[in-house]
Amino acid sequence: MQDNTKLKLILGSASPRRKELLSFYKLPFDIDVPDVDESSNILDPKVYVQEIALRKARAIAERHDSFNGVIICSDTTVSFEGQILGKPLDIARARAHLKLLSGNTHQVFTALALVKCVHGVKEYFCDVAQTQVEFLSIPDALLEDYLATGDSLDKAGSYGIQGAAQIFVKSIQGSYSNVVGFPLHLFYEMMSHKLFPGPKESSWLSLF
Repeated sequence: MQDNTKLKLILGSASPRRKELLSFYKLPFDIDVPDVDESSNILDPKVYVQEIALRKARAIAERHDSFNGVIICSDTTVSFEGQILGKPLDIARARAHLKLLSGNTHQVFTALALVKCVHGVKEYFCDVAQTQVEFLSIPDALLEDYLATGDSLDKAGSYGIQGAAQIFVKSIQGSYSNVVGFPLHLFYEMMSHKLFPGPKESSWLSLF
């Protein structure tokens, strides 16, 4: 920036979980939810989440031509034995997902797509966080109790780790916030080293 005008942040998500996690940085931000097709023929979960996150970021960037700041979009998916487990269409699909994950280890991928917009110039950055989650063998009664809450229906892999599904989790290797849907460490690293590299890692915080 050539002046003292503060940059702004836009979070491209309606998720209350992502809103809460980004709020931990104590930075002001607006919310603008993209309307994009999230279907894809991509089978690699790491590539898939990057494609969808970038698709969201481009949709928002296209309607903010004069915006100075950073647009933040993300996408999360669960993968088990190479199979992408997205949001279930119904309880039956959610039950099938959780039975696959029961007693096994799966991977959670979240892509962060950041658009740096300064004086009409847009630069796109994207990276992915990966976490391994091991589930205990879920007793049928616990599984049905969880499905009855409806919590599984809007979650990749049919569960939300921040809620009642915590009881299924035996161990985690990697970022917890990544499993929730917004890897806090990756956002900080991307902002510090890719968008606003400087002598001090925290120097970018003063721009907002």
